[in-house]
Amino acid sequence: QVQLVESGGGLVQAGGSLRLSCAASGVTFSNYDMGWFRQAPGKEREFVAAITWSGGTTGYTDFVKGRFTISRDNAKNTVYLQMDSLKHEDTAVYYCAAKWRDPLGRTYNEPKVYSYWGQGTQVTVSS
Repeated sequence: QVQLVESGGGLVQAGGSLRLSCAASGVTFSNYDMGWFRQAPGKEREFVAAITWSGGTTGYTDFVKGRFTISRDNAKNTVYLQMDSLKHEDTAVYYCAAKWRDPLGRTYNEPKVYSYWGQGTQVTVSS
């Protein structure tokens, strides 16, 4: 049974940092590309960042480029999202997701291609 468990969310002031973690179990982690998404109240779930199975390729949505960094440790079955220079508009529930690794090493930003999802972790940025 595949499980993804996010942690590291919380309340932080604007300009601060948080590091989210997502621990995977029930899968051979290195076979999966990983993604981070977020959903704010009243809004659709949106792509934040993605990383290929090897960590060799990453992708980001424009509004987090230069502020967020996705990484992974396959030995620990964990993917991370380092979030710096946080803004009030980053407030959302953050979800990690997994998909079978892409043979061409591409990252994907569409939620529908991800097979497994975590339960989410709340990030609140006070202005």
